[in-house]
Amino acid sequence: MEDLDKNPFYSCNRCRNPIALRDNLLSKAFKAQSGQAYMFSDAKNFVLGENKVRQLMTGRFVVADVYCSNCGEVLGWKYLKSFHVSQNYKVGNFIIEKAKVLKEYA
Repeated sequence: MEDLDKNPFYSCNRCRNPIALRDNLLSKAFKAQSGQAYMFSDAKNFVLGENKVRQLMTGRFVVADVYCSNCGEVLGWKYLKSFHVSQNYKVGNFIIEKAKVLKEYA
């Protein structure tokens, strides 16, 4: 039973495909269209959409939507480039909408 708390992960809310490990969670202080979102340093079992320039709340970025590799659900986006030096820390990280994932325990 102790092992259940040691390996939490986040999975797609629609099909339960594992998407990200709790160890890769950087922040819970992000917003997306559906509300609260999480920033992860790494994700898995996803497909990236086309690169797009998008104006977000904190500036202009090149991003790609992140889709579940199993069911195709849009889960969030990945930052690919920032046009503002102060926002460069986001580049390479993933924003995953809280409403699109479940927290589970291995």
